[in-house]
Amino acid sequence: MNEAPAGTQIVTLLLVEGFSMMSVASAIEPLRSLNRLVDREAWRWRLASLDGGVLAASNGIPIPTEAAETALPGSHYFFVCGGLRIQSVDERRYLSILRKAARSGVRVGSLSTGTYLLARAGLLDGYRSTIHWENRPAFQEEFPDLVCTDKLYEIDRDRMTCSGGTAAMDLMLHLITERHGADLARRVANQFHHDRIRDERDNQSGGRLERMSSLPPAVRNALKLMQRHVEDTISIAEIAEKIGMSPRQLERLFLRYLQTSPARYYLSLRIDRARELLLYSDRPVLEVAIAAGFTSTSHFAHWFKKLQGVRPSQLRGRPASEETAPASPS
Repeated sequence: MNEAPAGTQIVTLLLVEGFSMMSVASAIEPLRSLNRLVDREAWRWRLASLDGGVLAASNGIPIPTEAAETALPGSHYFFVCGGLRIQSVDERRYLSILRKAARSGVRVGSLSTGTYLLARAGLLDGYRSTIHWENRPAFQEEFPDLVCTDKLYEIDRDRMTCSGGTAAMDLMLHLITERHGADLARRVANQFHHDRIRDERDNQSGGRLERMSSLPPAVRNALKLMQRHVEDTISIAEIAEKIGMSPRQLERLFLRYLQTSPARYYLSLRIDRARELLLYSDRPVLEVAIAAGFTSTSHFAHWFKKLQGVRPSQLRGRPASEETAPASPS
């Protein structure tokens, strides 16, 4: 391994089988561009895995890596980049190397679902963190005592978590700003037609939340109540009363702005929560049904099949990358 020039910042990405190529590319490319603009190796990156060798991304592209134990020494930043699922046989080894990185004083972080591994290693206790919006409900179910926000990324002292995708570019641009100033960071962003550098105050947009801002206040308030009461469901009449209107008025607003009834929307919201838990957690189907507000697995299975097109047990055995689009709630 070539010795890095004095002052070079070294970023090591610990890749998990099936890692997100978009997250990794979004993290590396700003550093490459910065090096070109300053005409020196200000940043260096290492791609690592547990044992080294070739590792496949979620899109199937093989990537050569070095062993994590040899990549860690000299690193200033150590990010774990998650895949769709972590093999349980390897999890303890990931947790061990992450704890070792934290003990060595390296700034430890995660991209996408790598936040799970940081949490399981106990490295997020007392820290703010974030994860991709699709994984957040399952993450919060598994780690109810951790503060997991809906931000694009979170930097809390020596912990850095990122929701993945292009948010990794914003995180790296933040690190570039810290070390090289805002002007140079903007020049790097411009290389990628990245019009605005988003910061840790920016929320993720995704799923149903993305559409809420354009809805009338009454509908938004109703949706927030539904989201807060997925497991402990409340009636549509209670929701209407809490926001100060009749059930009939609420029904008309939902039909006008969401093209579905409040009851149907509420049901689809609960099924979506169940889908995320089935895909991104190992909780038994009965526990998933209860977490989605169902009192029987047969009732849950009926509505899951009706809205998702497959039985819960079928989805549990299918990789998230092969999942079909959910059925419309209308």
